[in-house]
Amino acid sequence: MEIELRQYLTIVQKKLGLIAGIVLLASVVTGLVSYYLITPLYEASSKIIVNKSTDVAGRENLDYDSIRTNALLIKTYKEIILTPAILDNVITKYPDLGLTSADLKDMVLVSSTVDTQVMTITIRSSSPENAAKAVNAVSDVFKTTIPSIMKVDNVVILNEAKPEENQRPVSPHTIMNVVIAFVVSLMLAISFVLLLNYLDDSIQSEADIEQYLGLPTLATIANVKPEDLPNKASTQSPRKVGDTVYANANQ
Repeated sequence: MEIELRQYLTIVQKKLGLIAGIVLLASVVTGLVSYYLITPLYEASSKIIVNKSTDVAGRENLDYDSIRTNALLIKTYKEIILTPAILDNVITKYPDLGLTSADLKDMVLVSSTVDTQVMTITIRSSSPENAAKAVNAVSDVFKTTIPSIMKVDNVVILNEAKPEENQRPVSPHTIMNVVIAFVVSLMLAISFVLLLNYLDDSIQSEADIEQYLGLPTLATIANVKPEDLPNKASTQSPRKVGDTVYANANQ
Protein backbone atom coordinates (compact mmCIF):
# COMPACT_ATOMS: atom_id res chain seq x y z
CA MET A 1 0.00 0.00 0.00
CA GLU A 2 2.84 2.37 0.87
CA ILE A 3 4.57 1.56 -2.43
CA GLU A 4 1.40 2.31 -4.41
CA LEU A 5 0.96 5.60 -2.59
CA ARG A 6 4.51 6.59 -3.45
CA GLN A 7 3.88 5.68 -7.08
CA TYR A 8 0.77 7.84 -7.15
CA LEU A 9 2.67 10.74 -5.63
CA THR A 10 5.42 10.32 -8.21
CA ILE A 11 2.87 10.36 -11.03
CA VAL A 12 1.24 13.51 -9.65
CA GLN A 13 4.62 15.22 -9.28
CA LYS A 14 5.49 14.47 -12.91
CA LYS A 15 2.22 16.04 -14.08
CA LEU A 16 2.18 18.87 -11.57
CA GLY A 17 2.29 21.50 -14.30
CA LEU A 18 -0.78 20.04 -16.03
CA ILE A 19 -2.68 19.81 -12.76
CA ALA A 20 -1.80 23.39 -11.82
CA GLY A 21 -2.89 24.62 -15.25
CA ILE A 22 -6.28 22.90 -15.03
CA VAL A 23 -6.92 24.18 -11.50
CA LEU A 24 -5.85 27.73 -12.37
CA LEU A 25 -8.01 27.83 -15.49
CA ALA A 26 -11.08 26.49 -13.68
CA SER A 27 -10.68 28.92 -10.78
CA VAL A 28 -10.15 31.97 -13.00
CA VAL A 29 -13.08 31.13 -15.27
CA THR A 30 -15.37 30.55 -12.28
CA GLY A 31 -14.33 33.84 -10.72
CA LEU A 32 -14.88 35.80 -13.93
CA VAL A 33 -18.26 34.19 -14.59
CA SER A 34 -19.43 34.79 -11.01
CA TYR A 35 -18.29 38.41 -10.99
CA TYR A 36 -19.19 39.60 -14.48
CA LEU A 37 -21.85 37.30 -15.96
CA ILE A 38 -24.12 36.32 -13.05
CA THR A 39 -26.60 39.01 -12.06
CA PRO A 40 -26.23 39.88 -8.35
CA LEU A 41 -29.32 39.44 -6.19
CA TYR A 42 -30.28 41.58 -3.21
CA GLU A 43 -32.49 40.44 -0.37
CA ALA A 44 -35.09 42.36 1.63
CA SER A 45 -37.26 41.08 4.47
CA SER A 46 -40.32 42.18 6.40
CA LYS A 47 -41.50 40.63 9.67
CA ILE A 48 -45.16 40.08 10.52
CA ILE A 49 -46.63 38.93 13.82
CA VAL A 50 -49.89 37.04 14.15
CA ASN A 51 -50.99 38.76 17.34
CA LYS A 52 -54.11 39.05 19.44
CA SER A 53 -57.21 38.49 17.34
CA THR A 54 -60.02 40.94 16.90
CA ASP A 55 -63.26 39.77 15.34
CA VAL A 56 -65.12 41.83 12.77
CA ALA A 57 -67.23 43.40 15.52
CA GLY A 58 -64.11 44.82 17.15
CA ARG A 59 -64.04 42.55 20.20
CA GLU A 60 -60.53 41.51 21.24
CA ASN A 61 -59.81 37.92 22.21
CA LEU A 62 -56.59 37.30 24.13
CA ASP A 63 -55.93 34.07 25.99
CA TYR A 64 -53.61 31.09 25.83
CA ASP A 65 -55.81 29.25 23.36
CA SER A 66 -55.88 32.31 21.10
CA ILE A 67 -52.09 32.59 21.13
CA ARG A 68 -51.71 28.90 20.38
CA THR A 69 -54.29 29.16 17.61
CA ASN A 70 -52.46 32.15 16.12
CA ALA A 71 -49.22 30.17 16.11
CA LEU A 72 -50.94 27.34 14.27
CA LEU A 73 -52.52 29.82 11.84
CA ILE A 74 -49.07 30.77 10.61
CA LYS A 75 -48.91 27.62 8.49
CA THR A 76 -52.17 28.63 6.86
CA TYR A 77 -51.04 32.22 6.40
CA LYS A 78 -47.81 31.09 4.77
CA GLU A 79 -49.87 29.34 2.10
CA ILE A 80 -52.32 32.22 1.71
CA ILE A 81 -49.52 34.70 0.97
CA LEU A 82 -48.55 32.71 -2.13
CA THR A 83 -52.08 32.52 -3.54
CA PRO A 84 -53.56 34.77 -6.26
CA ALA A 85 -55.82 36.31 -3.60
CA ILE A 86 -52.76 38.15 -2.30
CA LEU A 87 -50.32 38.27 -5.21
CA ASP A 88 -52.86 39.46 -7.79
CA ASN A 89 -53.86 42.29 -5.47
CA VAL A 90 -50.20 43.24 -5.07
CA ILE A 91 -49.73 43.47 -8.83
CA THR A 92 -52.94 45.51 -9.18
CA LYS A 93 -52.17 47.89 -6.31
CA TYR A 94 -48.48 48.31 -7.17
CA PRO A 95 -48.19 48.26 -10.98
CA ASP A 96 -44.85 50.09 -10.75
CA LEU A 97 -43.26 46.82 -9.62
CA GLY A 98 -43.37 45.69 -13.25
CA LEU A 99 -43.98 42.07 -12.26
CA THR A 100 -46.54 39.41 -13.00
CA SER A 101 -48.19 37.31 -10.35
CA ALA A 102 -46.11 34.31 -11.41
CA ASP A 103 -42.89 36.33 -11.24
CA LEU A 104 -43.73 37.56 -7.76
CA LYS A 105 -44.57 34.06 -6.55
CA ASP A 106 -41.14 32.83 -7.64
CA MET A 107 -39.49 35.67 -5.72
CA VAL A 108 -41.35 35.35 -2.40
CA LEU A 109 -40.07 33.19 0.43
CA VAL A 110 -42.12 32.89 3.64
CA SER A 111 -40.55 31.45 6.78
CA SER A 112 -41.29 31.27 10.50
CA THR A 113 -39.61 30.25 13.72
CA VAL A 114 -41.01 27.20 15.48
CA ASP A 115 -43.46 27.96 18.31
CA THR A 116 -43.54 31.68 17.61
CA GLN A 117 -46.14 33.99 16.13
CA VAL A 118 -43.68 35.75 13.82
CA MET A 119 -43.45 35.28 10.06
CA THR A 120 -40.71 36.59 7.81
CA ILE A 121 -41.44 37.50 4.19
CA THR A 122 -38.31 37.62 2.06
CA ILE A 123 -37.85 38.68 -1.56
CA ARG A 124 -34.77 38.66 -3.75
CA SER A 125 -34.35 41.01 -6.69
CA SER A 126 -31.66 42.45 -8.93
CA SER A 127 -31.67 45.72 -6.98
CA PRO A 128 -32.10 46.49 -3.27
CA GLU A 129 -34.75 49.10 -4.04
CA ASN A 130 -36.93 46.66 -6.00
CA ALA A 131 -36.53 43.97 -3.35
CA ALA A 132 -37.58 46.33 -0.54
CA LYS A 133 -40.48 47.78 -2.52
CA ALA A 134 -41.81 44.33 -3.44
CA VAL A 135 -41.61 42.82 0.05
CA ASN A 136 -43.26 45.88 1.61
CA ALA A 137 -46.03 45.67 -0.98
CA VAL A 138 -46.70 42.01 -0.20
CA SER A 139 -46.75 42.70 3.55
CA ASP A 140 -49.14 45.62 3.14
CA VAL A 141 -51.60 43.76 0.88
CA PHE A 142 -51.50 40.67 3.09
CA LYS A 143 -52.30 42.71 6.21
CA THR A 144 -55.23 44.52 4.58
CA THR A 145 -56.63 41.43 2.84
CA ILE A 146 -56.44 38.80 5.58
CA PRO A 147 -59.43 40.18 7.58
CA SER A 148 -61.76 39.62 4.64
CA ILE A 149 -60.42 36.09 4.14
CA MET A 150 -60.15 34.83 7.73
CA LYS A 151 -62.73 37.15 9.36
CA VAL A 152 -60.18 38.21 11.96
CA ASP A 153 -57.77 41.11 12.14
CA ASN A 154 -54.70 39.66 13.83
CA VAL A 155 -51.80 40.62 11.58
CA VAL A 156 -49.35 43.37 12.52
CA ILE A 157 -46.33 44.45 10.47
CA LEU A 158 -43.33 44.61 12.79
CA ASN A 159 -40.89 46.20 10.36
CA GLU A 160 -40.68 47.30 6.76
CA ALA A 161 -37.68 46.66 4.54
CA LYS A 162 -35.31 49.55 3.85
CA PRO A 163 -33.15 49.58 0.69
CA GLU A 164 -30.17 51.19 2.42
CA GLU A 165 -29.93 48.22 4.78
CA ASN A 166 -29.54 45.71 1.97
CA GLN A 167 -26.79 47.10 -0.24
CA ARG A 168 -24.66 43.95 -0.20
CA PRO A 169 -25.75 41.23 -2.66
CA VAL A 170 -26.57 37.83 -1.21
CA SER A 171 -25.57 36.04 -4.40
CA PRO A 172 -23.49 35.04 -6.21
CA HIS A 173 -20.90 34.10 -3.58
CA THR A 174 -17.86 34.73 -5.75
CA ILE A 175 -15.21 33.68 -3.23
CA MET A 176 -17.12 30.54 -2.28
CA ASN A 177 -17.61 29.64 -5.94
CA VAL A 178 -13.88 30.02 -6.60
CA VAL A 179 -13.00 27.85 -3.59
CA ILE A 180 -15.42 25.16 -4.73
CA ALA A 181 -14.05 25.33 -8.28
CA PHE A 182 -10.49 25.05 -6.93
CA VAL A 183 -11.25 21.94 -4.86
CA VAL A 184 -13.36 20.21 -7.51
CA SER A 185 -10.94 20.96 -10.37
CA LEU A 186 -8.00 19.77 -8.25
CA MET A 187 -9.72 16.45 -7.59
CA LEU A 188 -10.72 16.04 -11.23
CA ALA A 189 -7.24 16.99 -12.48
CA ILE A 190 -5.54 14.45 -10.22
CA SER A 191 -8.07 11.79 -11.23
CA PHE A 192 -7.48 12.62 -14.89
CA VAL A 193 -3.70 12.30 -14.52
CA LEU A 194 -4.00 8.98 -12.71
CA LEU A 195 -6.43 7.72 -15.36
CA LEU A 196 -4.03 8.64 -18.15
CA ASN A 197 -1.24 6.80 -16.37
CA TYR A 198 -3.49 3.76 -15.89
CA LEU A 199 -4.38 3.64 -19.59
CA ASP A 200 -0.74 4.08 -20.65
CA ASP A 201 0.67 0.54 -21.11
CA SER A 202 4.12 1.61 -22.32
CA ILE A 203 7.31 0.89 -20.37
CA GLN A 204 8.49 4.08 -18.72
CA SER A 205 11.46 3.00 -16.59
CA GLU A 206 13.72 0.12 -15.53
CA ALA A 207 11.44 -0.43 -12.55
CA ASP A 208 8.50 -1.09 -14.90
CA ILE A 209 10.47 -3.87 -16.62
CA GLU A 210 11.20 -5.60 -13.35
CA GLN A 211 7.65 -5.06 -12.05
CA TYR A 212 5.62 -6.13 -15.08
CA LEU A 213 7.98 -8.52 -16.93
CA GLY A 214 9.98 -9.92 -14.04
CA LEU A 215 13.24 -9.45 -15.95
CA PRO A 216 16.43 -7.82 -14.69
CA THR A 217 17.76 -4.74 -16.45
CA LEU A 218 21.08 -5.47 -18.18
CA ALA A 219 21.71 -2.06 -19.72
CA THR A 220 20.03 1.21 -20.51
CA ILE A 221 20.26 3.52 -23.49
CA ALA A 222 20.15 7.18 -22.61
CA ASN A 223 18.26 9.72 -24.66
CA VAL A 224 20.74 11.77 -26.69
CA LYS A 225 19.75 15.10 -28.16
CA PRO A 226 21.28 16.21 -31.49
CA GLU A 227 22.91 19.21 -29.86
CA ASP A 228 24.69 16.89 -27.43
CA LEU A 229 26.47 15.00 -30.26
CA PRO A 230 30.08 16.06 -31.00
CA ASN A 231 30.61 18.09 -34.14
CA LYS A 232 32.06 15.86 -36.92
CA ALA A 233 34.37 18.60 -38.16
CA SER A 234 35.78 19.16 -34.70
CA THR A 235 36.67 15.46 -34.29
CA GLN A 236 38.99 15.43 -37.33
CA SER A 237 42.62 16.26 -36.68
CA PRO A 238 43.78 19.35 -38.55
CA ARG A 239 46.24 18.61 -41.36
CA LYS A 240 49.51 20.38 -41.71
CA VAL A 241 51.29 21.37 -44.90
CA GLY A 242 53.39 18.52 -46.19
CA ASP A 243 51.43 15.75 -44.46
CA THR A 244 50.91 12.63 -46.54
CA VAL A 245 47.36 12.03 -47.58
CA TYR A 246 46.21 8.44 -47.70
CA ALA A 247 43.25 7.24 -49.63
CA ASN A 248 41.57 3.90 -50.07
CA ALA A 249 39.41 2.45 -52.77
CA ASN A 250 36.17 3.53 -51.11
CA GLN A 251 37.01 7.24 -51.26
